[in-house]
Amino acid sequence: QVHLVESGGGLVQAGGSLRLSCAASGRSFSSYTMGWFRQAPGKEREIVAGINWRISSTYYADSVKGRFTISRDNTRNTVYLQMNSLKPEDTALYFCAADAYGLGVPRTPGPYDHWGQGTQVTVSS
Repeated sequence: QVHLVESGGGLVQAGGSLRLSCAASGRSFSSYTMGWFRQAPGKEREIVAGINWRISSTYYADSVKGRFTISRDNTRNTVYLQMNSLKPEDTALYFCAADAYGLGVPRTPGPYDHWGQGTQVTVSS
């Protein structure tokens, strides 16, 4: 069983930065594909970024390319999302997710087996 806990959300002005962290418990963390998703009120949950360490693959949604960076520290069982040049439209509840099968970097929520409770990011204009 994998338990995920996100942290690092908050209120920031447009143009600012935040770094989200997701601490994972459980074995074989390095074999999991990890993803960051977000969900704004009234909208569907969407992928922001994902990382598969085994195949050295990352994925970014077009809306965050060049602004967000996903990384992981397997020694600390932690995945990060560095968010720069934040925009009001980045406001959402951000979730960390783990795909235990680790095949590629799934871009939809379905393949992810484990989810954190979410951390709120609010960007003011």
